[in-house]
Amino acid sequence: MTRGEIPASVRKEAERLRRDIEEHDRRYYVLDDPAVTDAEYDRLLRRLESLEEAHPALQSPDSPTRRVGGQARSTFSPVPHSRPMLSLENVLTEEEFGEWWDRVHKTLPDAEAAVEPKMDGTSLSLVYEGGALVRAATRGDGNVGEDVTANARTIRSIPLRLKLPPRFPADRFECRGEVYMHRRDFEELNRKALAKGSRTFANPRNAAAGSLRQKDASVTAGRPLRFTVHSAGELPKSLGIRTHEGFIRLCRDLGLPIAHFPLTVCARKEEAVAAWKKWREERPGLPYEIDGIVVKVNSLSGQNALGRTSKSPRWAVAFKFDARQAETVIRSVEFSVGRTGAVTPVAKVDPVSCGGVTIASVSLHNFDEVRRLGVGISDTVLIERAGDVIPKVVRVTRRGENPGEISPPAECPSCGGEVFRGALEKEPEVAYRCGNPFCPAQLERRLLHFAGRSGLDIEGLGEAAAAELARKGRVGDFADLYALKKEDLLDLELFADKKAENLLEEIRRSRTRPLSKLLVAFGIRHVGDRAARALADAYGSLDRLMEAGRDELLKIPELGPVIAESVMKFFSNPSNRAVIERLRKAGLNFTEEKRRAAPSPISGLRVAFTGELEWLPRSQLQELVRRLGGDPTDSVSKKTGLLVAGKNPGSKLEKAKKAGVRVVTEEEFRKLIGKGS
Repeated sequence: MTRGEIPASVRKEAERLRRDIEEHDRRYYVLDDPAVTDAEYDRLLRRLESLEEAHPALQSPDSPTRRVGGQARSTFSPVPHSRPMLSLENVLTEEEFGEWWDRVHKTLPDAEAAVEPKMDGTSLSLVYEGGALVRAATRGDGNVGEDVTANARTIRSIPLRLKLPPRFPADRFECRGEVYMHRRDFEELNRKALAKGSRTFANPRNAAAGSLRQKDASVTAGRPLRFTVHSAGELPKSLGIRTHEGFIRLCRDLGLPIAHFPLTVCARKEEAVAAWKKWREERPGLPYEIDGIVVKVNSLSGQNALGRTSKSPRWAVAFKFDARQAETVIRSVEFSVGRTGAVTPVAKVDPVSCGGVTIASVSLHNFDEVRRLGVGISDTVLIERAGDVIPKVVRVTRRGENPGEISPPAECPSCGGEVFRGALEKEPEVAYRCGNPFCPAQLERRLLHFAGRSGLDIEGLGEAAAAELARKGRVGDFADLYALKKEDLLDLELFADKKAENLLEEIRRSRTRPLSKLLVAFGIRHVGDRAARALADAYGSLDRLMEAGRDELLKIPELGPVIAESVMKFFSNPSNRAVIERLRKAGLNFTEEKRRAAPSPISGLRVAFTGELEWLPRSQLQELVRRLGGDPTDSVSKKTGLLVAGKNPGSKLEKAKKAGVRVVTEEEFRKLIGKGS
């Protein structure tokens, strides 16, 4: 044997250890039936690590020892999906489900449906090439997700290599599923967080989603995530799969985790409703959260025949369960202050389990809602998790002996300023507000919005950091963020050396965000992503926008009188202008890169869409129109140059005909712009 050559016995031992560890992972994370103790498992893993360390040639990307994470990333790369990852249409009653079933069977009279529980987690796409995991991506907006491959590799129920049979007919294989947590694992995660003084998660779904998107994969590796397959991605015809049930069976044979098998396949509507009732009854005893069932046309050719809308497939539906409810007693009320100064009453209740989550606080929304409910302190109330997530009070079930009245505070609970009931920007208001623009609580919420993903996306500036910066006086407005020094942060309890450096780097990086993001970050009332993009595209620079008048703003199709008034009011405020000038001196980007569109048949045209569009989602079509020099619009008028009509067009079609607007089909539009078949 030459120097460096690996003995055959060592190779065999390493192969055996990998097989054993993968099988133990499957038994623990998929079957929930461990065959060895944690200590025995750790011994196997350490032995494999020692062999790979002694013989580097044994190391491979799909070894179980490679699940521990790696270097942290500053951002996730975008990943276009080969097929859109659409969300499902929800139905909440047997009547609504019956309507969906009848629509499907009007087109496919003999269609059978596969039924499976709807896991309450976060979606993930896995792509395997030659049997090896090469990419994992989140859903994102359905068309473009985020590359979380390094994080997904740490989830032990996800095989790094498939068990491919000889002559497997597809080199590329994509499956989609749900990342989730068991309830007991979620509770243990929160217990550990409390012991460390860290923030806890509200529910297992939030915990799963947040854990999957950690920029440091080693953090994800420490979270008890699991995965189950629920659907196909891009499926090669060479596989010869004809049904959803057949696809799930294939995934199981390849070693992918399937939470429930065999599936229930129904030929009649009544069978599907019976399955829904069965899962509803079994729900409390399951080790994880489900919020309904998913009913899918079993035939893949049937799925293709039914197609999809821009939002959801026509061949599947989420048949949701009723909201979880529980009784509890209101013990006290606290008041929270939002970024516009709105004071919200929050009921502190006896902790109660509701839908697998312990509820101790419930928002009462506003004081008109308090009066409508007739609720007081010491009352017993029925609460529910609306949408199975947000707790709310449904009604009073029993009066307390001496119920305390819930009244608006005279002073702001944060700054002590006067609280008044008033309108913002000529709108009817039910909110009581703190009138102090320097209120720390308002500043905290404004900072969170400024740094949020839809704003300047400053990683690390979360609730705890925003609260400490605002309450300790380190930051008084947005511009102060860009004057922060490392020593300013190290004086605060929350920040250690590395954490301070990371936040300062994120703040520096945020200077280059485009104008549209900055406009969202400002928190101008009524200005969201769409309006901000329209303003940035129309004016190109913040300086030009700041001088715009009402009539000029109203020429932008996406803007109406309310938004125009709000924009003018924001930029006419001297305090806002002073902050903007300081942001300019801090080096923030005040411009939007002009989209350079090559001459095209729709250059300069206002283009609207109506009906169900099959080629691309509407948002993507509108972006394509922009790139080709056109102006996408949601309304039809005499100024509209082109209306693209899909299936089942709405009222825009009649308006277009009356206005003499040119109308084309989706296929005609594709040919017009050179994208037709």
